[in-house]
Order: sequence, then C-alpha cells, then structure tokens
Amino acid sequence: MADLPLSASMLVAPPVKPANPNFSSGPCAKRPGWTIEVLAEALVGRSHRAKPAKARIEQAIELTRSLLQVPADYRIGIVPGSDTGAVEMAMWSMLGAKPVDLVYWEAFGLDWAKDVTSELKLENATVHKADYGFIPDLSKVNTKENDVVFTWNGTTSGVRSPNGDWIAADRKGITICDATSAVFAYDMPWDKLDVTTWSWQKVLGGEAAHGMLVLSPRAVERLESYKPPRALPKIFRMTKGGKFADGIFKGETINTPSMLAVEDCLDALKWVESIGGLQATIKRSEANHNAIKKWVDASNTWAFLCDDDKVRSRTSITLKITDPWFNGLGDEERQTFIKTMVKPLDKESVAYDIASYRDAPAGLRIWSGATVEASDLEALTPWLDWAYEAAKGEEQKKAA
Repeated sequence: MADLPLSASMLVAPPVKPANPNFSSGPCAKRPGWTIEVLAEALVGRSHRAKPAKARIEQAIELTRSLLQVPADYRIGIVPGSDTGAVEMAMWSMLGAKPVDLVYWEAFGLDWAKDVTSELKLENATVHKADYGFIPDLSKVNTKENDVVFTWNGTTSGVRSPNGDWIAADRKGITICDATSAVFAYDMPWDKLDVTTWSWQKVLGGEAAHGMLVLSPRAVERLESYKPPRALPKIFRMTKGGKFADGIFKGETINTPSMLAVEDCLDALKWVESIGGLQATIKRSEANHNAIKKWVDASNTWAFLCDDDKVRSRTSITLKITDPWFNGLGDEERQTFIKTMVKPLDKESVAYDIASYRDAPAGLRIWSGATVEASDLEALTPWLDWAYEAAKGEEQKKAA
C-alpha cells in the first residue's frame, strides 16, 4: 500500500477483499463464472441477416419473452443506441397525440422530460418531479387520460416505482417506461406498460450498445394511427406505409447488431434460466440489497439516500454520509472528498466506479443487481469504512 495516503497506510486494512470488484452501475458486472470463452461460438464475420445469425437474434428475443413472461401479443425488438435509443424511438414516434405527464426523480428521467419539452417542444406537458432520494406524488399523475413517461428504477438516485398500482388499468393514453435498471430485478406489471425499454448492460451484465423495446398492442395501435408532425431518422422508424414494421420485432434489426454482443446476451439469458429464471434474479438482487442494509443499519456514518424502503432500489444502491463533519463541508469539497475516498479502493482492486453520479448528492452508488454476489458486498462494507476514515484523517490533517 505504498502508493496510498499516509492515513490510509497507517490504518489496518480489512483482511478480505471482494472476489469481484466490479460494482459499476453500467456496464455492470458479468454473471458469476463468465469468461471470454463463452463468446467462442459467436457468428462474427457473418451477416446478421444470414439464417443462422438471424436465428440467434430471434432466440435472444424469445428467451427474453419466456424468462420475463412477456405477454404473447406484445412485440419485442432489439434496437440501436442502448436504452437511450429505445426510449427516444418511442417518444419521437408516439408522443404528441395526447397530453403527456412526465414523471422523474433522477438524471435520466430529467433527460426524457427535457427531450419532450425542449426538443419535441410539446406544449401540453405536465412535469412531476422530486429531488434525489425521493419520489413524486404518483397519485397526481393523470394516468387515465394522458400519456405518461417515467423511469421505473432511478439508477442515479436509488429510487424506484413501488409497483404499477398507480397506473390506471382503463387508461386512454400510453405509458412509456424506461426500465433499464429494473427488468430482471422486479416483477414488471406488463398490463400497465405499453412501451418498456432496457439494455443488456444492466441486470443481465451483458454488453452495451443495444436496447430492448417491448410494445403492447396499444402501443402498436398508436404507431399505426398517429403520424407525428416531425421528421424521423431511419433508426426511429417503426412503421412503413402507415403499417407497423413487424419485421423489426422478428429479428430483422434496423441496423447491424454486434453478433458478439448477441452471443453474450444469450449467455446471460441462459444463466438466468439455469439458476431458476426471473424469481431467482429478483431474489439475488434483494439479497444484495439486504447485505448492504445490514451494514447501513449498524453504521453511524452511512445511510441510504432513499429512506423509504418501499421505493428504494434493489439494484442501484445510493448512499449518503451522515457524519456531521462531512456535512459541514461545502458542496464542492464533499464531491472532492468522495473522489479522494474511492481512489484507494480502486488502487487496491476492492471496488471500481462507485462514486455517486456526477449530478447526484456526494456519496456512493453501488450496483447490486443479480450478477453481483452478496458475499462480495459483505466483503466491501468494511473497506468503505476504512476508506472513509483514511480520507477523513487526511482532510483533518490538512485543516490542522
């Protein structure tokens, strides 16, 4: 530990390190036991339109349907641009037919709200927002009459939708749900979701760049009945001649997918299947959250950014510091402190990429989705205390 700050090298380091230090919130940890050899059979150098390559893409779609119990009449497609591409395809293609309620409580939900109000410039939009660590009053969202855009699991804030009960069953509009950190971690109420998006890089621990787009029959009807008053780039177009382009949802992707990424997605899906399916990945995420909760409950320094367990994320754990000394620092000083604190964790290969999101309150953000082992989180927590005390000691010496 010669390269560490003096205060860190003088403290007794915990004896056990996490076996896997990858706690990034995206791309997330690969599934347990993953090696590069799982990609050996990837159809690299083949056209994605070739029969065997298309069969792999179709397999990824149908295995997704089976594992997530997506209704048979819902369409599932693989689209470009990760989750962002999937969300924006839906918004640019479908919004404007009705008033829209925008619901957000973290950075990416804010991005969607800005897209609707500043880029699409829809005037009949109502914004429902909450600060980091909280959720808006969902009873005020007009889910019966209006379209609704929201993020199920706020990756940057650690706050999630409690369930789908707040969404009207007899709604006249459509719901567009960014579910990128939620799918495979929660039971998704498909009957309440008309557009659902996510990416392979989150709970599955897959490779990035490709998004998943699930459309209900109501969403398909919107595509066929509404022509938006704006130009749509090719990669956003889901109709042809006013009719739904169903080939996109049968493996005929709009642009060229990476067959390496498709192979990796299949490996992740088969892993989910092998451990017991959706309920197993949900249980793994819950166990990971509980491993951190046990430590937080006993800590005088750390707390969840979200106090309400009913809406606290089980995949993206955000932590705040309760130490009065830390909270006496200025905003910029707190952000700098966190950067200082996580450096030795990186150097010691204990934890990578766990500082809070750049726009969030200064603290930590630790991925706890299904590909993470609870034992690694249990091994991590003593190191968080160690790193905090080391960085605090360093700062106090400077101030003395």
